[in-house]
Amino acid sequence: MSTFGLAVLIIAIALLFDYINGFHDAANSIATIVATRVLTPFQAVVWAAFFNFVAAFAFGTAVAKTIGRGFVEVSLVTPFVIMAGLAGAILWDLITWWLGLPTSSSHALIGGYAGAAIAHVSVLRGVRHGFEGLNLSRTSEWSFTLKMIVGAPLIGLVSAYLLMVIVYWLFRNSTPSRMDRYFRKLQLLSAAAFSLAHGGNDAQKTMGIITGVLVASHYQKGFDVPIWVILAAHASIALGTLSGGWRIVRTMGARITRLKPRSGFCAETGAATAVVLSTFIGTPVSTTHAIAGAIAGVGSIQRLKAVRWGIATNIVWAWVLTIPASATIAFLSFYFLHFTIGA
Repeated sequence: MSTFGLAVLIIAIALLFDYINGFHDAANSIATIVATRVLTPFQAVVWAAFFNFVAAFAFGTAVAKTIGRGFVEVSLVTPFVIMAGLAGAILWDLITWWLGLPTSSSHALIGGYAGAAIAHVSVLRGVRHGFEGLNLSRTSEWSFTLKMIVGAPLIGLVSAYLLMVIVYWLFRNSTPSRMDRYFRKLQLLSAAAFSLAHGGNDAQKTMGIITGVLVASHYQKGFDVPIWVILAAHASIALGTLSGGWRIVRTMGARITRLKPRSGFCAETGAATAVVLSTFIGTPVSTTHAIAGAIAGVGSIQRLKAVRWGIATNIVWAWVLTIPASATIAFLSFYFLHFTIGA
């Protein structure tokens, strides 16, 4: 296959990953608004998809540059490394979607990229040198990103919890039904904000991969994200969101805790706060982690038993496994490419 043909194929796979990301993570944007019956599932996915795409014009490309340059040694990146990395991320996303587990597509991509880079160096220099494929310098993104596996849900949890305290204080003289009349309208804004944050952070990860393909294939020198890449990534994630992801909607919207419009508003706003802050500083963060933490935060304000901690524990285990599992799949994918087509 020619260099051009290979580049086109990998870009298509990257956009497929972006589509699956939207499909897989649609629940993050719409689970609460569906669970509180503010919108029907169809209305909710259209609402979320629109703001996923609009995010193309609201954020820069800092996260894209982090994905492309912050985790693996750029000099070792080849189109086949990127292809194997995407395979690891896509397969893990599909496995967890089938199981109904809201894992992080972001961390699946990071893990896949890392696993493919380790495999590439193992082929070149031997297995014991594999980790030389990772950027483990002081300036790498690994340390902060791993910390945000815990940090993002905590920020979401604390933000949502504090918002619930403020809401209860402001509406202390109102009946629950009167509160919910206000928050059914306000939740449209909070869902839009979270969908905007989701698109702004997650689509950039695909932008980073596609730009990496262009650089590795020598179609451009600097790591500047072209406008067509920005638009294509946001269009793909929006289309994926339109396709839904109802298995995970059920887990996120109903199984962690019971939600009302006021608690849905606080959960979405708290999670959006965590994701937007991370996007502006260029950190790839999990929208799944942020919204799950926020939902737990609004559930625990009444009593800790209101949160189904058994379900939450299963979700956390899926989070912990995401990077090593997607890395393992990518590692094996690269070896498969190496022994079949000489990658």
